[in-house]
Amino acid sequence: MTEAVPNFESLLREALAPIEPPADLVERLEGTLTNITEMAADELEAWELSAMRDPRNWVRPAAALVVGGAAGTALVVLRARRRAQASSPGLDGMRDTAERTIRDLEREARKLLGER
Repeated sequence: MTEAVPNFESLLREALAPIEPPADLVERLEGTLTNITEMAADELEAWELSAMRDPRNWVRPAAALVVGGAAGTALVVLRARRRAQASSPGLDGMRDTAERTIRDLEREARKLLGER
């Protein structure tokens, strides 16, 4: 019975070992989020204001607004996080890192909003 414990522990360690994501995962995710944001913006641009009178026509623009907003927000956070990981903070401290992250978030949000 004592022989089963080390085997179980080694199997558990092996099963819970961290797995590295594919190298191009961030680029694929960023591309997908960009496409979703652009499609949502195109959907909102194509929506006619005269159709607003009928509530049945509100579903597509509302969905485009929610999905596009979520994808845009995720894209901003992803780009800011990538920038934060690329520059090692060193001894700057947590305050400097937080300020830099907020500036990155603001810059990325302006880029996305400026595109449309």
